[in-house]
Amino acid sequence: MDCVTILAQVGRSTSPAADAATEGFLPINFIWGQISELSLVEALTFICFGVVCLLYGWRIFKILVTLCFALIGLFGGLMLNEKLIGGNGMWLGLMGIVTMAVLSLPLMRWGVSALGALAGGILAGSIWYAFELPDQYIWAGALAGLIAGGMISFIVFKFAVVLFTSFGGGALIVTAVLAVLHTYFDPGRVKMLVFNYNWFLPLALIVPTIAGIIVQNKFISGSKDWNI
Repeated sequence: MDCVTILAQVGRSTSPAADAATEGFLPINFIWGQISELSLVEALTFICFGVVCLLYGWRIFKILVTLCFALIGLFGGLMLNEKLIGGNGMWLGLMGIVTMAVLSLPLMRWGVSALGALAGGILAGSIWYAFELPDQYIWAGALAGLIAGGMISFIVFKFAVVLFTSFGGGALIVTAVLAVLHTYFDPGRVKMLVFNYNWFLPLALIVPTIAGIIVQNKFISGSKDWNI
């Protein structure tokens, strides 16, 4: 019996505990929450910012890395604030924003490589999900993508910049477009596509990411003054 058959049998015989364990790796409900709750103004803002990231992320990647570091500091500070103080204060969150934003400057290359690795992991996990492979092993596919994306990002820094900015821009655009379609056109069909077709979200994410990589590479090759 080959490995594929074994994995297929395991996938058909998943237990409730295994299904619960994979919920963190398949945040479909979380993604749908973002799509269904996005207002028109927010969606249009997402589209505009996503297009800029998708096409010109190579120009503003330092700002994007700093923003990502700042958001990590914000969430980390808020979590510490809740555990240590137990209140709704923002002081630790604000301190986290400032600290991580300052740290992002000397750690820029490491930050870009980490974001490139993260994008690779998410894309690999999405491909695993699209092909309906066993859900409880989706972390293995995501880990392989994370390692591959990290290795390539550390070797070819330009690729890391293009990958994470194209991925981020594509994710913003897809989320916003689906939100507009859900709110103003056909909410039932959008929900059906998201929940019933495993290939839909990964394909919707991968296509703009690849397009962004191609376009940004062309822009970079034609810009002699760009210095990473």
